[in-house]
Amino acid sequence: MPKDKTETYHKIIRAAKAEFLEKGFEQASMRNIASAIGMSAAGLYRHFKDKEDLFDALIEPLMQAFAKAYAAQRKRAYRFLEDDGNMEELWMGKNDLTIFLDLMHRYYDEFRLLLCCADGTKHADFIHDFTSFEQKETLEYMEAARKKGLQVNDIKPQELHLLLSAYYTAVFEVVVHSFERAEAEHYLHTLQRFFFPGWRAVLGL
Repeated sequence: MPKDKTETYHKIIRAAKAEFLEKGFEQASMRNIASAIGMSAAGLYRHFKDKEDLFDALIEPLMQAFAKAYAAQRKRAYRFLEDDGNMEELWMGKNDLTIFLDLMHRYYDEFRLLLCCADGTKHADFIHDFTSFEQKETLEYMEAARKKGLQVNDIKPQELHLLLSAYYTAVFEVVVHSFERAEAEHYLHTLQRFFFPGWRAVLGL
C-alpha cells in the first residue's frame, strides 16, 4: 500500500471516529467526514464502500481483541475441567470482568461506538447477540462439566438468558456512563461480589 494511501486511511479513521462518536451512525455523514480531511465524498468511497463499512473498520480492532480474549478465557475454563475440576480457583482467578476492564482501557472509544453509536448497523443489538452467544457457550460448558462428574444444576435456557442479559447489561454500563478506570474497577468489583455468588448458586459450579 502506498505511503500516501496509508496516511489518508488513518486521517479518514480519525475523522470518522470523531463524527460517529458525536452523532452516532445514523446521523453521521460521509460528506462531513470527507470534508474534515479535505477530501471529496467520491474519494472517500474509494476507500470504503459505504458508511457501515467505515464503521466496521473503526470497531474491528476491538472486535478482534474481544474475540481473542474470550477464546483465551474459554480455553482456561475448559482447562479446569481437564485438570482437577477445581471450580473455586476458576471463579477466583482472572475472570471476564478483569479482561473487560483491560479491554475497556485499551479500546474505550471503540466500545463507545459499539454500545452507544451503532443504531442502524448490524451491531445495534450487540449486548443481546453476545448474551445469546454466551448462553449457548454456558450451556455447553455445563454439559461438559456434567460429563466430568461435577454437580451441575438444571436451568432453563430462558432463565439463563435473562440472568446473562442482566449481568452483561450491568457490565457494559461502565462504558455507557463513561466511568473513569478507577471508578470502573470499583463498580466491576461490586458486580463481582453481587453476581458471582448468585451464579454459583444457580449453576451449581
